[in-house]
Amino acid sequence: MPLNLLKLCVGVSDVEELENWVKDCRKGRDTLDHVTRMFPKRRDEILPGGSLYWVIRGMILCRQPIAALEPVTGGDGIERCRIVFKPQIVPVRATPKRAFQGWRYLEEADTPPDLPKSARVEGMPVQMRRDLADLGLL
Repeated sequence: MPLNLLKLCVGVSDVEELENWVKDCRKGRDTLDHVTRMFPKRRDEILPGGSLYWVIRGMILCRQPIAALEPVTGGDGIERCRIVFKPQIVPVRATPKRAFQGWRYLEEADTPPDLPKSARVEGMPVQMRRDLADLGLL
């Protein structure tokens, strides 16, 4: 079982907005990535098969499969980690999560399950997903 990462998706209000951002980023780029300050020490447990689970407005709502973790040096000379993603976003069962800084490891046992295709409703407001999750209906 792969190890996963968990990160806040700052500036994004719903999964559809993240999907649009991914589409926009892919235009004219070779990779879809996110650079973060700390490099995971447990890299071999994340690859292959791990995902980054995104917390959007206090809820884990989706995940992006991780293709690679690459060391990079910023213009300021500080070592960082480039998380390279596969271009898919997978909705997961809405799970409340408090804010935190940076990223966290997310063990397989703690990951919310992927939503079945029948439960994916385009444009469902975050509050409605939260309410349905609290009732055990999503």
